[in-house]
Amino acid sequence: MSTLLECKNLSKRYEKGMALSDLNLKLESGRIIGLLGPNGSGKTTLLKLINGLLVPTSGEVRILGNTPGVETKSVISYLPDQTYLSANQKVTQIIDTFADFYADFDRSRAYHMLQKLNIQPSERLKTMSKGTQEKVQLILVMSRRAKLYCLDEPIAGVDPAARDYILTTILNNYAEDATILISTHLIQDIENILDEVVVLQNGKLKLQASVEDIRMERGVSIDTMFREVFKC
Repeated sequence: MSTLLECKNLSKRYEKGMALSDLNLKLESGRIIGLLGPNGSGKTTLLKLINGLLVPTSGEVRILGNTPGVETKSVISYLPDQTYLSANQKVTQIIDTFADFYADFDRSRAYHMLQKLNIQPSERLKTMSKGTQEKVQLILVMSRRAKLYCLDEPIAGVDPAARDYILTTILNNYAEDATILISTHLIQDIENILDEVVVLQNGKLKLQASVEDIRMERGVSIDTMFREVFKC
């Protein structure tokens, strides 16, 4: 494994206060990592900084040695916590746009996943439920052959019956040397696929450890550990 992402003394301040404070973090390639923490802990801010959507107040982010920009957009596939697609477009049109924009986009993979989730490519987004729209977004993100996938609450808006397939889709559609960083509150649903967890609290790194080490040292599941730490 090699270092894929590194944050050095990373801080982000908003008008209301610090979202991230002096964060130091390294993520290795070939890992599925849960980004955990209560609301307001800085998870979404961190993902936006990684993707170059925000500028650090201080410190830096490096992806394969580069600061977020043109070079890193070609290796990161990002699923935000809110939809960003045009509601008037058909799925086929959105796929065409992604294929034009991203050299690593795999059309056949996208259409295969749409078929598995019974989503019609000719359908317009505005005719779909919120959960189906989120499935489409995830399909687009996972149809790229990226080095780093940043997924912000990828299963929050879908029904329980679809979650297993979505998690299987995530597992089956990334290369062994890629890393998936998943921000979620539904820890129990995803912990079986995780290699590692990064836990944030009040904009600071509370814990970074392998799932195996946590289970061996604490004798509890990741979900139980999280509830004990934050008294959920």
